[in-house]
Formats: sequence, C-alpha cells, structure tokens
Amino acid sequence: MGRDGSESSDGSESSEGSEGMDVDAGADVLIELEGVEKVFDVRRRAGLVRREKHRVRAVDGISFRVARGEVVGYIGPNGAGKSTTIKMLTGILTPSGGRLRVAGIDPARERMRLAHRIGVVFGQRTTLWWDLPLKDSYGLMRRLYRIPRARFEDNLERCVDRLDLGALLDVPVRQLSLGQRMRGDIAAALLHDPDVLYLDEPTIGLDVVSKVKVRGFLRQLNAELGTTVLLTTHDLQDIEQLCERVMVIDHGRLMYDGALAGLHAAGSVGESERMLVLDLERELPAISVPGARVVKVEGPRQWLAFPAGASAAPLVAEVAAKYPLSDLSVREPDIEDVIARMYAGRG
Repeated sequence: MGRDGSESSDGSESSEGSEGMDVDAGADVLIELEGVEKVFDVRRRAGLVRREKHRVRAVDGISFRVARGEVVGYIGPNGAGKSTTIKMLTGILTPSGGRLRVAGIDPARERMRLAHRIGVVFGQRTTLWWDLPLKDSYGLMRRLYRIPRARFEDNLERCVDRLDLGALLDVPVRQLSLGQRMRGDIAAALLHDPDVLYLDEPTIGLDVVSKVKVRGFLRQLNAELGTTVLLTTHDLQDIEQLCERVMVIDHGRLMYDGALAGLHAAGSVGESERMLVLDLERELPAISVPGARVVKVEGPRQWLAFPAGASAAPLVAEVAAKYPLSDLSVREPDIEDVIARMYAGRG
C-alpha cells in the first residue's frame, strides 16, 4: 500500500529500455521516463508582417528512472529543459513523444489522481492564497486533499517546528518575504504525505541559517518517511548536501546521470584540479613539491593545485617532510566549474 492507501501495483510497470544510472531491478521505481520528448511550435517574425513557424525541441529523448526514496539533483543552465521536464512529470505539459509514468500513473491523462501522490514547489510561484494568513491556506489544503484531521495536524506540527513557521502562521502570504514564503510553500507541499516531492530552487531568497534549516529538514524527511525528491537548483551546495545522484541536462538531452562524485571525472575537459591549502608555521616563498604547482601565496598560507585524479597523501607527506606545516585542507573542484567544462566539451 502507498501512504495514501493506494495499491502498490500502480508502480509495477516495466522499466526496461530506460537509460542513465542503473536502478536496482528489485527497486520500487517511482519515476520512469523512456525517450520522452517535448516540442513547441514557436512563431517568429520574418519581415514586417510575415511570421514563420519554428519547432523548438525543449526535451529531446530523455530516459531515466528514479527509485522510491532517492534524492536526485536535476541540474543544468537556464533553458536546458529542466522546468519542462518537471511540468511533464506533474501533468502540466503533455509529452510530444515517449513514455512517462509517476507512481504508475500517466501524468497527462490522470493529473488529478497524480496530485494526491506528489508535492510541488515551483520557485517564484506560490500555491498559497495570497491574501489569507498562512494557517488558513493550510486549512484549505486540508480540504482540497481531504486529509484526515489527525494526520494533517501531525504533519503541520512537524513542518511548523522544523521550518520555523510558528511566528508566521497568522501573517497574510502577501506580507511574507520570499524566503519565508518558500518555507511556507515547502510545508504546504508536504501536508498530504506525497510520495514524490519536486523542488525548483527551494532555497532561493533564504539566508544562510534558513538554508541550513531547510536542507536539514529535507534530509530528515527523506530519512524518516522515504519521500522521493527531485531537486532542481542553481545553488550547488543544495546538490552537494542533499543528493548522492545527479543528472545534468543541456539542450534537452541528458549529459550525465550518476553519482555526485563521478561528476568531476565526467567534466574533466582538459585537466580538472583539486586544491591543497597549506597553513605553514611561518611565511615562506612559494614552496616546490613534485606533482603540484603553487597558484597563490598569502602570508603563511599557500594554495597548491594538483590533478583531480591524484591522491593528496603523497603531496601531504612531501610537504610535511620538507616544510613547517601547521594545518591543511583539500578542496574539491567546484561543481559549477565542472559543469561548465562539460558544456564546453560538447560545444
């Protein structure tokens, strides 16, 4: 049985033929796309009066599967096809081709049925009632989704506590800051216990403390309830702190689908580098260590770049043997830079 009481046979359809990161054959596949396409007809000016019709392929044959309980990052530049994919997964848009199922449901054909199985937070667009206090919006959500009162009160209490919404419940939504509203929208999306949560820029407008709180809440949600999360964001710290798997989309095509750690290797156009940051006991000229190069010296601190595929251990041993070392740290390549190199390599 699903958390909404529906039969688990909803999700039993075959997942053969999907591409990308392998999902265990015995896993409960919750999201499944096979060769999904979305083509838009766009009219563009071709002279003073005449307009010509052009076909824009926003999503171009994407295939992937997401198992129940996964937290997956879905990233790419603006216009890559991320939002179009999410809109097809929610039933807002109908695919032009291919096969798509969420919890065994065809979103375009059974959008209302699917609504009880998913939660959605769409960046700048709110699902809350603009002129009502936050708590009244939640009360309306309870009626729309026909949530039993006891379950509604338990879910609301958990969200209010962990997202720090207590002082905001009597405030009209239009008076909330963007960051406050985002937290309010996340709570609204979870009141009916969805199996899948789609998040589009969930930490936009949040200060550092609030971001930490939201990320911690999402980790707890996944650990305690097994909620499947598909996350799109430009804040790559969201990806690093929440996702073990990441998919990169560009020009409507899936460029990468795999473990977060493997993204660096996939993006190593030219030479991807890690950084060894050394704190010496005293200020010294740029040091010399085989296999690394000094890129910056600032007082007793020095930055050494070395190949991402190389181990830091020999470098650390060499430095410790030759120089008065006080402290050190190893910094991985910035994921945003890695993705930029991936796009450059496909250009």
